Amino acid sequence: MRFMIIVKGTPAEENNPPPSSELIAEMGKFNAELIEAGVLLAGEGLQPSKFGAKVRFGKDKQEVVDGPFTEAKELVGGFWILSVKDLAEAVAWARRIPFTEGEVEVRRVSEVTDFVEDDISREALQTEAALRASGRF
Repeated sequence: MRFMIIVKGTPAEENNPPPSSELIAEMGKFNAELIEAGVLLAGEGLQPSKFGAKVRFGKDKQEVVDGPFTEAKELVGGFWILSVKDLAEAVAWARRIPFTEGEVEVRRVSEVTDFVEDDISREALQTEAALRASGRF
């Protein structure tokens, strides 16, 4: 199973300098442990929201909203995607993140098999499964 560990950002982090050298070193060690264990699929930190945008979808239109985003609940500071056996293992890895404060969220990534395959969705789900099997997705 794949799980995403989402690093929650804070408004204070939006204006602070990059992480300290010490934290970067600790994160490097943690990432090396994930790689050595064979569970890390991806992981990155994100730039502050002031360098990003949101696209909001409505019934008849889309709206682009430029950052920064001031709502703390909307901020994401980074992520890891892990391939592990279950939620408990993903949480065990999350507990090892070398943070001294903050919050992460652990969520399972949906798989093609999680969706209902019927006459409408069958072709799209089969195409996605084939793309994933080919390694192009």
